[in-house]
Amino acid sequence: MSAQDRLAELTELKTAARQGPDPAATERQHAKGKLTAHERIELLLDQGSFHEVEALRRHRANGFGMERRRPHSDGVVTGWGTVHGRTVFVYAHDFRIFGGALGEAHAAKIHKLMDLAEAAGAPLVSLNDGAGARIQEGVTALAGYGGIFRRNTRNSGVIPQISVMLGPCAGGAAYSPALTDFVFMVRGTSQMFITGPDVVQTVTGEQVSMDGLGGADVHAAISGVAGFAYDDEETCLEEVRYLLSLLPQNNRETPPVEATGDPADRRNDALLDLVPADPNQAYDMRGVIEEIVDDGEYFEVHALWATNIVCALARLDGHVVGIVANQPASVAGVLDIHASEKAARFVSTCDAFSIPLVTLVDVPGFLPGVDQEHNGIIRHGAKLLYAYCNATVPRVQVIVRKAYGGAYIVMDSRSIGADISLAWPSNEIAVMGAEGAANVIFRREIAAADEPDIVRNQKIKEYKAELMHPYYAAERGLVDDVIDPRDTRQVLVRSLDMLRTKHADLPSRKHGNPPA
Repeated sequence: MSAQDRLAELTELKTAARQGPDPAATERQHAKGKLTAHERIELLLDQGSFHEVEALRRHRANGFGMERRRPHSDGVVTGWGTVHGRTVFVYAHDFRIFGGALGEAHAAKIHKLMDLAEAAGAPLVSLNDGAGARIQEGVTALAGYGGIFRRNTRNSGVIPQISVMLGPCAGGAAYSPALTDFVFMVRGTSQMFITGPDVVQTVTGEQVSMDGLGGADVHAAISGVAGFAYDDEETCLEEVRYLLSLLPQNNRETPPVEATGDPADRRNDALLDLVPADPNQAYDMRGVIEEIVDDGEYFEVHALWATNIVCALARLDGHVVGIVANQPASVAGVLDIHASEKAARFVSTCDAFSIPLVTLVDVPGFLPGVDQEHNGIIRHGAKLLYAYCNATVPRVQVIVRKAYGGAYIVMDSRSIGADISLAWPSNEIAVMGAEGAANVIFRREIAAADEPDIVRNQKIKEYKAELMHPYYAAERGLVDDVIDPRDTRQVLVRSLDMLRTKHADLPSRKHGNPPA
């Protein structure tokens, strides 16, 4: 066979692998509102940048009818390309081949790609659309998942790992996305669960659909497994591209800086009216974030889960920052189990990838209740405390309004290592609110008074005047400056610019032991 014939044969094989086993399989995929593996990769990566590896890999025939079906690619497309000109590694399950199920060769391709991503120091994106372990290959398929989990863990905090759920992900396969930094899902077509609806009904008697058990909105709003949920694949993959533009290539680099036309010294006049003076009046903290960050743009993580706290990536003067903010518009902005978990994970992610942290505080405390205590608010709240204490990136705290009790400490106070602590004149920092404090401290005096309400109100005013005035913490060095709210953006920009060269070492240790 001539060289020209060999090249023609090669082209034919690669074209066949790309097209799938038959046109009908592609039609079935499209009929479900789903794209093929190559179509997804084309949307994710810069045009024409994809380099596929092991396109001709096939499984080893081992009986059970597998010898009659040995398609090239073995149900997964692997390779690398660029997103906004920067290298990104990607693998995509091809549901048209064995339902995207993982076997020995399939897993080996993913292992190789993950090793390449680690060696190159570049992000890894998985486009998941598979039926789990390939039953015909037995334990070798399970071992293939083990290799993926081990690499997910080894690369945790080393390179960004993003899982995009574009179809089913069941059983042990669901643990790989859970080990990655960010999980995206698409409504109506993607599901994740350990045991499917049939097993659930058999064991518990509960009847539930696949979406009801593990659909996008379930994991984005209830379980917290997914950080993002979108209505279609095109929007989802475009948002993955945007997220990648905010992340560094690896933990040895800093996130990319983008030029901005938004002046660093822009005043925030709107903040004077946006935040009510009454500490009990609700408002949307997102409005504060929009006013402060470049061009009002931010990328919120877990927007539908634990809505009493906001976690978002944004830019200040072109530099990426992570923002953690209490949300008074939801449950008064209290900290609870889910809010603590959500913020702790976000803080750790930012710290791993050299993203400075800005914490906006307006918190009345931790949520009281038997349910919270019995479900471990102490343990879960400690996760947020641990994450902040462990973080070595630049950290700036802004106390917008109230900051009471242990929640004040946990929200990156000076005492746990914030580099700069700022406060607005509306700040109230105390062990608890004035009403509760007066009822405790002056309980007997109020009870003995002829007019207890008058005495109570008087004591509340005294407590506020003595211990809750806006300069109390500043007088004791726990707040670095009380600032005009209109200067918040420029003070944050200057503070973070000063901290750009911050260097902080943790004690020598194998690893910490965070609260479970």
